[in-house]
Amino acid sequence: MLQGQTISLEISDLADSGDGVGRYEEFVVFVPNTVPGDRIEAKLLHVKANLAYASVVQITEPSGDRIRPSCIVADKCGGCQWQAVSYAKQLAAKQNHAVQALHRIGGFALEEIAAVMSPIIGAEAVLGYRNKATYPLANDSGKVKAGYYQKGSHKIVNLNQCPVQDSRLDPLLAGIKLDIQQQGWQIYDEQYHRGLLRHLSLRIGRHTGEILLTLISKEWDVPELPEQAAQWLEKYPQLVGVLINHNPQRTNAIFGNETRCLAGRDYLEEVFGGVRFQLRADTFFQVYTEQAEAMLGVIQKQLNLQGTEVLLDAYAGVGALTLPLARQVKAAIALEIQPQATTQAQINAQLNQITNVEFHTGKVEQLLSQLELQTDQQPDVVLLDPPRKGCHADAIAYLRTHHPKRLVYVSCNPATLARDLKLLCAEGIYTLTHLQMLDFFPQTAHVESVAFLTAN
Repeated sequence: MLQGQTISLEISDLADSGDGVGRYEEFVVFVPNTVPGDRIEAKLLHVKANLAYASVVQITEPSGDRIRPSCIVADKCGGCQWQAVSYAKQLAAKQNHAVQALHRIGGFALEEIAAVMSPIIGAEAVLGYRNKATYPLANDSGKVKAGYYQKGSHKIVNLNQCPVQDSRLDPLLAGIKLDIQQQGWQIYDEQYHRGLLRHLSLRIGRHTGEILLTLISKEWDVPELPEQAAQWLEKYPQLVGVLINHNPQRTNAIFGNETRCLAGRDYLEEVFGGVRFQLRADTFFQVYTEQAEAMLGVIQKQLNLQGTEVLLDAYAGVGALTLPLARQVKAAIALEIQPQATTQAQINAQLNQITNVEFHTGKVEQLLSQLELQTDQQPDVVLLDPPRKGCHADAIAYLRTHHPKRLVYVSCNPATLARDLKLLCAEGIYTLTHLQMLDFFPQTAHVESVAFLTAN
């Protein structure tokens, strides 16, 4: 096989990257924008020892699972990979990705996984679900563009609406972009590190309808922005706050370290799991509120808390899981690395008159060994919801040594989940008792998993 060669290929699977997968002779070939069952002509772009990457030249016979995308730029935009894939096929692929990771990386037998796994919980709404969208900005001959990057590039696909974001944000996306253009504000140029406005960020409370608008800027001083912010607040009834975030660094990170409120308030209110939360522009919160609530329901059902337990939430954030669960236990301990998130979690606890939570700020792997807990404070349940990289090895070692009775591991990355479960279950210290996958990200390859473990 040679780069530039055109081959005939049948797509047989979906990779966890979102690409379709086919086999040609001894090669595995990855092709974006394809669906299992597609027969295609593909052009080879990169050829390696036993795999290749290709692009579609022509679909000679479309798959029965191929559907018409809801978005007119679905084949260009890098935001969604699977708009052409039927939802049933998306769910099957996601569950299979998690199973294969647990089997190949975690070393769990397929029969063992099947015995403890429930069917994946799909989303009722596969479009219009995202409660937050952050768009890079660009200047194209005086016209302001906002959208997502084309896959594998920094070229922006211009959008006036996005089918996967909450539709209540669409008027703001189109309107704010036009106002930025009319104001003549400079758009940031990443190549030369000059200009002002870098990103437009919109967040909505799905249950309250409250909206926050944040402009991320290289400089604080944007001419007449405070006056424009007041006008936006008056024009859009659901908008409760307009903010500016300062990011002067030459970086791919979206948010800088400091945010100021220009009009209204610097947070929106949302109700989640029966708890009222204040969420700021850069607060981490699951983008699919209703599916995250479904996950909370799964956790509550499986734990069947009796009000006598001590719960430790090792990656607590702003308390999205800690606070609803705290109402069902004797006491809760929340660990969080970001001081701002801990402060917000404390505010949210006070807002809801939840008084049985003890908050600590620092790295989980360090706090676990530093906490001098009394006998009656030893956790019966430990909740783990780490970032994509999974748990630190020292945190896993602590849990293996102290083995609290029950663990709940929430993961957005099947590979690191499998790695950590393998370590926790080694030598029979823990047993995997239940697995539940949920679709938090319809139209993409991402999958959320919740694993329940019991100490032996």
